[in-house]
Amino acid sequence: MADITRALVLRHLRGTPTTHVRHLRRGKVVHDGTGLSFWFRPLTAVLSEMPVDDRELPLMFHARTSDFQDVTVQASVTYRIADPALTASRVDFSISPVTGRWSAAPLEQIGGLLTETAQQHSLALLARMSLADALSSGALAVREQVADGLAADRRLTDTGIDVIAVRVVAIRPEPEMEKALQTPARELVQQDADRATYERRALAVERERAISENEMQSKIELARREEQLVIQRGANARRQAEEAAAANRTETEAQASRTQRLGDARAHAARVLGEATAATEAARVNAYRDLPEATLLGLAVKELAVSLPQIGTLVLTPDLLTPLLTRFATGTGRQENAGGGAASSTGQASPGGPADLPGPPS
Repeated sequence: MADITRALVLRHLRGTPTTHVRHLRRGKVVHDGTGLSFWFRPLTAVLSEMPVDDRELPLMFHARTSDFQDVTVQASVTYRIADPALTASRVDFSISPVTGRWSAAPLEQIGGLLTETAQQHSLALLARMSLADALSSGALAVREQVADGLAADRRLTDTGIDVIAVRVVAIRPEPEMEKALQTPARELVQQDADRATYERRALAVERERAISENEMQSKIELARREEQLVIQRGANARRQAEEAAAANRTETEAQASRTQRLGDARAHAARVLGEATAATEAARVNAYRDLPEATLLGLAVKELAVSLPQIGTLVLTPDLLTPLLTRFATGTGRQENAGGGAASSTGQASPGGPADLPGPPS
């Protein structure tokens, strides 16, 4: 919109770089161009302002396919005013010299023209297409059909409007039909999801089975090794027992051998000692064999005296001494008669008699 300011009876218009201003006075063109700025008299000036930038026109309309299904076409058309002078002569772009606003609604008129033209070409195309074709490949066909139709439209050309681009955003059926059409694809996706879930579960079960088998194999291997360990421990225990028994047997045999050798030695010593004692006793007996009875009696008394405890006082009565003296006298007489001069040859006898003879050898 142009910027108009007031100065007494004059007005000043200042345009923009994207607007084309056309100034007529008494039917003649005074100013005509883009981005103009000039003074004018409001009572004699006829002003027109046309945008020359690219304009976007959104379109939305309903159509019916060959199988009698309603669809909604959502598109947009980009256009611009290529010939402002021609457009100003066909469409009312006049502005108020006071406010600078359009007196009519020129852009809405152009938008209606473009919408009706695009809708006409789209309806003609979609009427020959089925719903499935319209949803799958209808957007490209509609865009090409609308672009070609707008480019070839004589009315737009005579108005000085160029269509730059046409875009079809979407072609959508009614919500119920769209939901029904989505159901098979949704079911296929759900089936794929279920298949993936089942495969994942089967894979999980397979992995769990493999893990269980590995655990079972590990337990079997562990049990087998425990069995080997028990067998080895039993063998080691038997071997230890055998070694201990062999050691005990060897020790027992050695101890028995030592005991036997010690017993043999003791027996031999006892035997030698017995033989020596026997020889000594035999020699003693042989020595005592030829002694007189009185001498033997004296020796016996001597031995008895050695073995008896200490006697402090000894009382000899006549009844005890008479038989002994008698026997001693009798024995002495016999010895003198039998021996002759033996006493004189051996020397004088001790007054003590047989008690003075040496005792048996020890």
